[in-house]
Amino acid sequence: MPPPDKPMRILIGAETYPPDVNGAARFAERLATGLAGRGHDVHVVAPSPTGSRTRDTRDGVTVHGVRSHRYFMHAGFQVCMPWEAGPDTAELMDEINPDVVHTQAHMVVGRGIVKAAHRSGRPLVATNHLMPENLVAYSPIPRGLRRAFTTVAWKDLGNVFGRAHVVTAPTPRAVELLVRHAGLVDAIPVSCGIDAERYRSVQRIPGAVPTVLFVGRLDQEKRVDELIKAFAALPAELPAQLEIVGDGARREEWTALAQGLGVAGRVRFRGFVSEEELLDAYARAAVFCMPGVAELQSLVTLESMAAGLPVIAADAMALPHLVRPGRNGWLYTPGDVPELTTRLAALLADPAQRRRMGAASREIVAEHAIAATLNRFEGIYEHLLERDGLQIGQAA
Repeated sequence: MPPPDKPMRILIGAETYPPDVNGAARFAERLATGLAGRGHDVHVVAPSPTGSRTRDTRDGVTVHGVRSHRYFMHAGFQVCMPWEAGPDTAELMDEINPDVVHTQAHMVVGRGIVKAAHRSGRPLVATNHLMPENLVAYSPIPRGLRRAFTTVAWKDLGNVFGRAHVVTAPTPRAVELLVRHAGLVDAIPVSCGIDAERYRSVQRIPGAVPTVLFVGRLDQEKRVDELIKAFAALPAELPAQLEIVGDGARREEWTALAQGLGVAGRVRFRGFVSEEELLDAYARAAVFCMPGVAELQSLVTLESMAAGLPVIAADAMALPHLVRPGRNGWLYTPGDVPELTTRLAALLADPAQRRRMGAASREIVAEHAIAATLNRFEGIYEHLLERDGLQIGQAA
């Protein structure tokens, strides 16, 4: 697409951004670099990876790091304090002077971004990637108080994002959650999108032994233990191996589980890998499995589909939007390990069905191309500027 006639200065607020490794960070980066590639002046405000204020340029995007601290319950994760992030984000809002603001979060950095944008009257878009239920695994909140915490957290999310002119979430299911729990009745679905061509170009090179692939954080809500148990229960005469890409708090526990079930020699824990190594993992896999029960979209599932893989996924959250049973894969009841084993065994034993379902995955994923996502958000930004009668470069 040619550069826009009137490039915008866009500020993207994020609670997590690379080098963080997670879906929200990857989307924020993809959005920022995609918009910059279209000629816009893009600035990202996120927690500093070093702790102190930083500023650097990556892939045409100016990244501003606000003061942050290492989170004691999650190694490698930086969090910000409200009394530091508030002044930092307000200062950056004035310095950057954006035409439009797009926050990806509401917690601390996002809250500061929302307040600063609202106070100055700038057009504000908010996208939600969070389920408050997932936060309790990384907090010291007692189990008996967790339900009350999530109720309050959803209402808080609604209060913060209620100041935005437009609220989006990656899927209709994610929008439904915003409506039901946060009271954001006008939220709309906009796919996070992926660079489908990058994964579509993967040359399939499956090995002699079919590989089941999982990609993601090794944390509670991903339920990789169910996948390991299902894999261990496969028929002995069916050769297969399991490749697990990612890291997290449960890695040691799940490594021990594989050993205890006698499949450690056929289960490979890769940890974090480079983008090229990830492409190689998609290329050699036979089946992709996503057992997570808290996916608001699942970028890695979209990537695997673009790479031409059939998918077996939990029938939970947004995954049914991606997996069409019998067409590009199968859904299974979360927690039903025998059902997952049956689905895995059927696909691993049938190369022709894998090829047919993999081709269907590539067809289905076409609607999630990043170009469509960028078009949608550009249209939202331009509509807000036109509605408010603002000239680009004169938002404040």
